[in-house]
Amino acid sequence: MHALDVLGDPVRRRILELLAGGERTAGQVTEVVRAEFGISQPAVSQQLKVLRENGFATVRPEGTRRIYAVDPSGVDEAGQWLADVRGFWSQRLDALGTELARGRRERRTPSPRSPE
Repeated sequence: MHALDVLGDPVRRRILELLAGGERTAGQVTEVVRAEFGISQPAVSQQLKVLRENGFATVRPEGTRRIYAVDPSGVDEAGQWLADVRGFWSQRLDALGTELARGRRERRTPSPRSPE
């Protein structure tokens, strides 16, 4: 699954926002997500699994609890893709800005009168 496909789901984005604030137990994540989205505990677990399997979250056992945290590798992949796209568009937008400025200058500059 592509990084942006993972981030395309609002539940997964919300889970990442929670984890960005620090490690959370699966129960803490489930409590917030269930309250906000009205989905079941198994559905939250499935979203956590998608995040883990695609490099956006890590999990470690602590006794009977599972502690989740952000895995920067997935976030880095998404950031790199966005940077590549931004570079592509930045060049074109810069060129467009140059052309627009040239057009404004040409409209302000009086043209020499043509002989009639």
